[in-house]
Amino acid sequence: MPKKTAISANSKILWIEGRWSNNQNFVSVLRNKGFRIDTVPTGKTAIETITKSRYDLVVVNAASLRTSGKRICRSIRERRGNLPILLICDPEKVVKVNPECINTVLVLPFTSRKLVNRIEPLLPGDEERMIKAGHILLDPARNQVRCHGKKSTLTPRLVRLLSTLIESKGEVVEREDLFREVWLTNYTGDTRTLDVHISWLRQAIEKDPRNPQILKTIRGVGYRLDV
Repeated sequence: MPKKTAISANSKILWIEGRWSNNQNFVSVLRNKGFRIDTVPTGKTAIETITKSRYDLVVVNAASLRTSGKRICRSIRERRGNLPILLICDPEKVVKVNPECINTVLVLPFTSRKLVNRIEPLLPGDEERMIKAGHILLDPARNQVRCHGKKSTLTPRLVRLLSTLIESKGEVVEREDLFREVWLTNYTGDTRTLDVHISWLRQAIEKDPRNPQILKTIRGVGYRLDV
């Protein structure tokens, strides 16, 4: 029996595979590793499928569809904003990662091990250890956060900072309190340190970090997480 990982046991993948696929049968390899995968032949079918069933990840094999895959990814993201998307493309049609519609890109050829390494961070982990607040899904054990379809790796300090803000979501957390909780100090002279960490956190959770809608600055007081 193939050994199932803690991630794949409770996760479901929708795989779009066209008729022109002449590469390794990755679906069979992943299923043998314990991943739960449904396959569809077109982007249109994928759109219909994700509106009826829950999936944790969509893999778009654009190489097998003889397209760049960008339009399919964009359509999926418009309908399921938080659904991670992995795009497989030919070397002749390389597409850059765009958090607005594509989480990660793999260019053929690649090994099944590399595919698994790219898939696993996009799948949810053990739900019991996850912290959810609005569109934010924080995994403290992995130092990862997912928000608006974008997944980011955080430093341990950023995890503590976000956790503290989540605990007081909707309320203003004063700068002094953040220093005490996150930096374990009463010294608040180095305000630049906190500002930089807030900026990094916005890069991870905001659609437009320069126009934050989730992590708000309350001038002269502190910060508030609106979720």
